[in-house]
Amino acid sequence: MLAARLSRPLSRLPGRGLNVSHRQDGARHTLLSCSASFPLVGRRTYASNVDPAGSKAVLVTGCDSGFGFSLAKHLHSKGFLVFAGCLLKDKGDAGAKELDSLNSDRLRTVQLNVCSSEEVEKAVEVVRAGLKDPEKGVWGLVNNAGISTFGEVEFTSMETYKEVAEVNLWGTVRVTKSFLPLVRRAKGVVISSMLGRMANPARSPYCITKFGVEAFSDCLRYEMHPLGVKVSVVEPGNFIAATSLYSPERIQAIARKMWDELPEVVRQDYGRKYFDEKIAKMETYCNSGSTDTTPVIDAVTHALTAATPHTRYHPMDYYWWLRMQVMTHLPGAISDRIYIH
Repeated sequence: MLAARLSRPLSRLPGRGLNVSHRQDGARHTLLSCSASFPLVGRRTYASNVDPAGSKAVLVTGCDSGFGFSLAKHLHSKGFLVFAGCLLKDKGDAGAKELDSLNSDRLRTVQLNVCSSEEVEKAVEVVRAGLKDPEKGVWGLVNNAGISTFGEVEFTSMETYKEVAEVNLWGTVRVTKSFLPLVRRAKGVVISSMLGRMANPARSPYCITKFGVEAFSDCLRYEMHPLGVKVSVVEPGNFIAATSLYSPERIQAIARKMWDELPEVVRQDYGRKYFDEKIAKMETYCNSGSTDTTPVIDAVTHALTAATPHTRYHPMDYYWWLRMQVMTHLPGAISDRIYIH
């Protein structure tokens, strides 16, 4: 029975999607939130797309590389007016330069550090000024900007926890609050992670922020529903290899800094052998991710264009999808028995 279920596409599994939409004065509104975490094997088939994007405007954060960079190009190809928020635009980063090289009136890069209230407010003005009709607002907001790190709780400094939260959680809240007046006139989307639904060893800084994004998105969805704004959450699997979050060099750099800053009592109690084994596991995990971002791009596109977008999207493989169901639906004692080794 279980084998039969696992052999079926995720789109046909029961309980996979909650289709909810609200229309107001003939227009649908949506807010999308997204982030990254595990590998995809099967692909979900989407249907019920609405008319072509036309000149609808979308803001995507974190477009210097990874999901954001690919999303900006893809949504532009679909006919959207894309405002691509780039952290390093003012430093002449290659990602922003490549997007600018398309020389399109429908793809505009915007300097945007989601940790800076000043830059976020300036981006609001840039986007508003770039709209043909500001009263129609922004059709979609894709909160994609994020950073990641790793390390067990005793290995992770408070500064690291705060740094990751400032981008992933407070950055999402800051951008959303600033752009909501424009989004309320059109649509919306949010990007989170599978690690916002289930915990994972050595990933507490990242998990904390993604759990927070999930809670924020759920609360926002309830509040926006009467206004006709749809909040969708995309929870990608392991696409580390495609997003350039970690390279072998970066993993080793993080590990060296982490070990050097550990209190002496922690070094002695755990030992270097244990520490190195955990770093090796992280390297293995990073090498196992999918290099094809298409499933995530398709999920975001569906959330922005479907007549009835899903509340949550799960571009991940069957193993991780099943593990997420076990960890979120069964008693903790059962999932602990299965997954804690």
